[in-house]
Amino acid sequence: MSDGRHDGVGQPRRRPGELESEVLAALWAANRSLSPAEVLKALGGGLAYTTVVTILTRMVDKGVLTRAKVGRMFTYLPVADASGLAARRMLAQLERENDKAQVLAHFVGALSPAEEDLLRAILTDDQDSAKGT
Repeated sequence: MSDGRHDGVGQPRRRPGELESEVLAALWAANRSLSPAEVLKALGGGLAYTTVVTILTRMVDKGVLTRAKVGRMFTYLPVADASGLAARRMLAQLERENDKAQVLAHFVGALSPAEEDLLRAILTDDQDSAKGT
C-alpha cells in the first residue's frame, strides 16, 4: 500500500525495508545465488541497475547477504532463511539492550501458552515437541 509519496518518476515510493524484503524473496525463490542483473529481472524491472547493486551492497554490509565473486561480477545469497533472519534480528536487538534479563522477561511474558510450551521444548531439547508446530 502506498503512503501517497512518489519517487519523482511517477512510481509509488516503497515503505522502508520493502525493497530488502522483495530482494530476499527473489533470492529465496531462486534457491541459488543471483547476480544483480538476475535480481533486477526477478523484481520485475522498474528499478535502476545501480539501485539494485546499492541495496545488495547494503544488505551485505548488514550481514543479511553474502557476496561471492564469479568471474568479473558478484553474486548474492541470503545468509539464512526467513526464520533464521528473524532470529538474527531478535538477537541483534537483544545485544543492544543493557538489561537483557528484563527484555527476555517481557518477551517471555508476552508469549501465548502454546508459544511458552514451544520455547520450553526447545530449551530442554525436546525435538518431538518443538516440531509439533
